Amino acid sequence: MSKRSRKRTMPAAGALLGLLAAPVFSCKALAAEAEASGGPFYKTFWALLPPVIAIALALITKEVYSSLFVGILVGGLLYSGFGFEGTLTHVFNDGIVASLSDPYNVGILVFLVILGILVSLMNKAGGSAAFGRWTSERIKTRAGAQIATIALGVLIFIDDYFNCLTVGSVMRPVTDKSRISRAKLAYLIDATAAPVCIIAPVSSWAAAVASYVEEGNGLHLFIRAIPFNFYAILTIIMMLFLALTNMDYGPMARHEKNAREKGDIFSGMRSMADQSVQTGNPKGKVADLIIPIVVLIVSCVVGMIYSGGFFSGTNFIDAFSNSDASVGLMLGSAVTLVITFVYYLLRRVLSFKEITESIPEGFKAMVPAILILTFAWSLKAMTDSLGAKEFVKMVVTGSAGTFRIFLPAIIFLIAVGLSFATGTSWGTFGILIPITLSVFPLTEPLGVVCVSACMAGAVCGDHCSPISDTTIMASAGAQCDHVTHVSTQLPYAMTVAAVSFVSYVIAGFVPNAVIALPIAIVLMLVTLIVMRRVLPDGK
Repeated sequence: MSKRSRKRTMPAAGALLGLLAAPVFSCKALAAEAEASGGPFYKTFWALLPPVIAIALALITKEVYSSLFVGILVGGLLYSGFGFEGTLTHVFNDGIVASLSDPYNVGILVFLVILGILVSLMNKAGGSAAFGRWTSERIKTRAGAQIATIALGVLIFIDDYFNCLTVGSVMRPVTDKSRISRAKLAYLIDATAAPVCIIAPVSSWAAAVASYVEEGNGLHLFIRAIPFNFYAILTIIMMLFLALTNMDYGPMARHEKNAREKGDIFSGMRSMADQSVQTGNPKGKVADLIIPIVVLIVSCVVGMIYSGGFFSGTNFIDAFSNSDASVGLMLGSAVTLVITFVYYLLRRVLSFKEITESIPEGFKAMVPAILILTFAWSLKAMTDSLGAKEFVKMVVTGSAGTFRIFLPAIIFLIAVGLSFATGTSWGTFGILIPITLSVFPLTEPLGVVCVSACMAGAVCGDHCSPISDTTIMASAGAQCDHVTHVSTQLPYAMTVAAVSFVSYVIAGFVPNAVIALPIAIVLMLVTLIVMRRVLPDGK
């Protein structure tokens, strides 16, 4: 489910004013040139300007919807050469409408809506409240609640979308009782979504990476690259360290202090949270939460291998590699919804009327996430139409010969920037992995390191970006204000990114996982220990 920040704000704002004023001075010749060749800004650094503006505005204004739309509008202006008609048609026809009519995107939206309905049903049936009571008797500490959240996130490694929403719905009652802020919950969800999926051989992410490599070599390359995926491995280590030591810093420290001392888990920011308090049916049991989730996991796995042709004779590994996550998750969640309906009716914890009332309630709960996803997909369409992929290819290819030893670190930075600006890990894989393999054959150890650096950088950028669909769904899963999630998570992600960058410099000289990975882990632990001692009270 990709993603530094503050330095861009004023330049981006100035650039935005200039772009908004530019149509006044544009001419028909410029618009005609744009329609014929993709625009004068095609395959230039300007292709990355729309997402940079959207991200900067979101961080400045703390309002994500209008910021994303302004970024989309800027992309349309650049593409059309500042022509009014060209901008209008490109933004709506090629951007918003095209994104909403894409079959893959529609499948993800259906999956989101069904999950929203399932969460509403589990709350009404009293399953969530029963699970909260059960865990409160067993999990007595804040560290225990955080470790339980991390463990569940690691267990649900099939897909990042599924991970975000399932872990959020299950662990919200637990973390709320332990006075853990929703910002911290959102971070734990996000950090166990993409970072875990990218090192799990049986996941939709493994299938995505394998699809960009020569037939028969994709999964093998993915497995070889796992020990060099420093960002993912170090993120997991950092989460465990933060949970066990009760250490927080940056904006997260304020949110955690408010939750711990005042019981204010939102710190006043509840825009994506359900304002109502639902205790559910008092007859609800833990099984009313666990059974639907287990059915959901099994159904989604079956749905994914079905979409890959498993039931047509394809073996399990190939079926998973060829699976369509959108189709598999949609079908799996739909089957789960029907089984959950029947189960709750047989248990008599919900009436038929209460079940049907949960349908619009679940849909309504997912509207903020759906709106942000739609705008994020549309913004990606704008960057694609401006030739962002081709521009990045030129940059990487041009630097390959000169900085060969440092290429893993360079590719990591490029992947971070591209994923952060476009909000997509998978798109970054599609751009950089073929380029990397054209520079380094798989027979060279440095080639595996470079591919892993691309994967790690894509996850890092995705982890940081406010327009990433995984980041958006982590906010939705935790029911945390989206901008709050991004701003509190960013310092943590940047800390791991800095250590990962140094680790890739080392791996460029010593492309041996037995040596490079332990060094990276030691660097991460030393960094955290030093920060804990330097920061006041470890906060």
